[in-house]
Amino acid sequence: MAPPQVTTSTVTSRYGTAAAAAWQRAHPRLTHRAAWLDHDGDLPVIEGTLIRLQVGHLPGDRDPKPLWLWYSRACAAEDEVNRAWRAFLRRFDLEHTFRLFKQVLGWTAPKIRDPAAADRWTWLVIACHAQLRLARPLAADLRRPWERPAPPGRLTPARVRRGFRNIRAKTAQPASAPKTGKPGPGRPPGSRNRRPAPRHDVGKTTKRELTLKARQERAG
Repeated sequence: MAPPQVTTSTVTSRYGTAAAAAWQRAHPRLTHRAAWLDHDGDLPVIEGTLIRLQVGHLPGDRDPKPLWLWYSRACAAEDEVNRAWRAFLRRFDLEHTFRLFKQVLGWTAPKIRDPAAADRWTWLVIACHAQLRLARPLAADLRRPWERPAPPGRLTPARVRRGFRNIRAKTAQPASAPKTGKPGPGRPPGSRNRRPAPRHDVGKTTKRELTLKARQERAG
C-alpha cells in the first residue's frame, strides 16, 4: 500500500494516543447490489478518503484493532480527517440523543400535518434538551437502584428531567400556569368530520432480487 498523504496524532483522555492515517482519492469497489442493482452500464468511480485509526487502548483493557473509515470528501485535509473520526466515535451519543428526543421528550408523539409545524416542534424539543443540559448543576441524582451514581454536574438529560420537578419549585416561572393535560371534548358523537386531513399516496414497493445474476436467472 502506498504511504498515506495525511497523518495525525491526537492524545485523548479515553483512548490514549489516536493515530490517524488517510489516503486521498480512494474509492470503494461497487457491485450490482442494493442501490446499484438497476444501474445500466459500468459502475461509477466514487472517490473519497480512506482513514485508518489506531488508538492506544480501549476501555476495559481490551486490545485495540485498527479502525477503517471511508470519508466522502476526496481530498480531506488534516483537520477534516480528525473531525471525521471524532464524529464516528461520538455516534453512540447521537443515537442516545435521538432516542431521548423520541421516548422522553415526545419528538414523534404529535400527529403533525404541516411540515412547518413539524419544524417548529423539532426546534422546541431541541430547546427543551438544551434546558436540561443547562440545569445539570441544579438537579439531584434521583437514580434507580440498578443505575450507577453520577458525579455532580454530570447527570444525563434523562436524569435531569427526572429531578426537574424539584428544580421548577425553586426557580422563577415567567410563563403562565400550565393548562390541563386532559384532551378537549372533540366533535360531538355521531357528527361527520367536515375538515378531513389530506392524504398522500406513498407508493408501492416491490421486493427485488439482491443481485443482478438472480434477476437474470428468474427472467430466463
